[in-house]
Amino acid sequence: MTGETASPTERSRDLRRRLGRAPPAAALVSEVLDDVRGSLARGEGWEAIELLETLLRRAEPTAEAHELLGIAHRQSQSLVAADKAFRQAARLAPATPALRLASAQTCYELGQPASAMFLEAARQLASTDPEQALAALRNTAQALASEGDMAGAETLLLRQLTVRPDWLEGHRVLASLRWVTGSVADFDESYRTALAAEPGRRDLWLAWFGALAQVRQWPRAQQILDEAEQTCGDGPDLAAARLFTAVEGGGRPDTVERLLKDTERLQGDVINLCRTRWLLRRGDAAAAEAVALPLTRGASAMTFWPYVSLAWRLSGNPRADWLEGGGEGAAGGFVRSLEVDISRRELTELADLLRQLLTLQRAYPEQSVRGGVQTDRSILLRGEPPLQRLRRKLLEAVREYVDGLPPHVDGHPLLGLRRDRLLLEGSWSVRLTSQGYNVAHTHPRGWISSAFYVSLPPPEQMGAAPAGWIVLGEPPPELDLQLAARCEIAPQPGRLVLFPSYTWHCTRPFAGGERLVVAFDIRRRA
Repeated sequence: MTGETASPTERSRDLRRRLGRAPPAAALVSEVLDDVRGSLARGEGWEAIELLETLLRRAEPTAEAHELLGIAHRQSQSLVAADKAFRQAARLAPATPALRLASAQTCYELGQPASAMFLEAARQLASTDPEQALAALRNTAQALASEGDMAGAETLLLRQLTVRPDWLEGHRVLASLRWVTGSVADFDESYRTALAAEPGRRDLWLAWFGALAQVRQWPRAQQILDEAEQTCGDGPDLAAARLFTAVEGGGRPDTVERLLKDTERLQGDVINLCRTRWLLRRGDAAAAEAVALPLTRGASAMTFWPYVSLAWRLSGNPRADWLEGGGEGAAGGFVRSLEVDISRRELTELADLLRQLLTLQRAYPEQSVRGGVQTDRSILLRGEPPLQRLRRKLLEAVREYVDGLPPHVDGHPLLGLRRDRLLLEGSWSVRLTSQGYNVAHTHPRGWISSAFYVSLPPPEQMGAAPAGWIVLGEPPPELDLQLAARCEIAPQPGRLVLFPSYTWHCTRPFAGGERLVVAFDIRRRA
């Protein structure tokens, strides 16, 4: 069983059997730790947990074994257990920067104070790994913001940007924090300051453009491109950005066509997305499919499958039903609505907790929320008991959904993936208020997406149906495709709606009150 042909699971089982001969020899301990590192390198921490726990019962506990156990629990998304393992590792030996970072990230995701831990790791890394130190400072700022110290987060970022004006990630985080706290007029000011010091940095100009494009400030974004060209000269990167601005910012058709011709030799997700969206807006489904379909076989597949679906529906291609799981009409196909076993008292407790966490003034620029706010990290990984209980119940419902899917189909973005382990790709809560809604969007990083309803306005306050409903399969309105939604589902407290992550979805505005939702994505596993 220890030969090269044994599977990772078989090797782990054999090592656990051999560890039964306590106390294990040093060579066996080394072999166990090597096997564990292999599991972690494959991203399969769950393979290592039982083996490490067996080792820690049989051999003298070491900081390394506990640290590896913490990493394994993190990979399996058992953060409470990971935190315990990391703390034990720190008690057994001085914490390395890697251990401090892992422990800090775990505390942050659990909803515990973590800024001091990130800052200490950044100080340790400053002389040996400056780039990793910058990443730790970014995390420090995000943790400070989550702890309510927005001023401290901004001060930290500005101080570091004075030293490193080329720090793109620092500019991005600072702009986002300013935006969500209401400093809309000058949210992007750090880019201007940095470019006054280093005007020749094309990457800074393009990052500034990206920040403005994300909040749809198209005239200013175009102005930045003009200034960048005057300062640095033209190039393919600026040409791609001009095309993006024309397509998404309502440029004249003749301008878009000219820019498409100017960039016809360029490749990349942004360029191909612009081409696809413009061709769909022109109603040329065949040409849009010709651009997008080949890209569903690569790393950007989940970006382009939603557009292939629209092209197939426009052209009447029956493969649209193959992709979406059925025809038009009531909820069906790959869309499911389930009632989660959760009491009214639990929903009330959950709603009270979520309101405490939804403290921002505005949604982040990259989010689909309009007229509401969204949480800033994976909420179902937090340590509060109501959220831990909710996570278990939601994953049980997802397991029921997955087990009810049709058999495996090679090449299908929903049916062609592994189903043996369910991990979260992300999770969040959204609070919408009067006239709030979500714009049509998809989730390119997910496999299965969701909406779970926690609290809703009373019917007389919500407004007439379909106010506040979730809409599946309706294209973004800016594409002007005149395709009907595949289904619309009424929200109810305790109801969970599940659907493929490549499915277009949005919500209808509602008249008044509060609509409180938890949503999550399940991770894709090839």
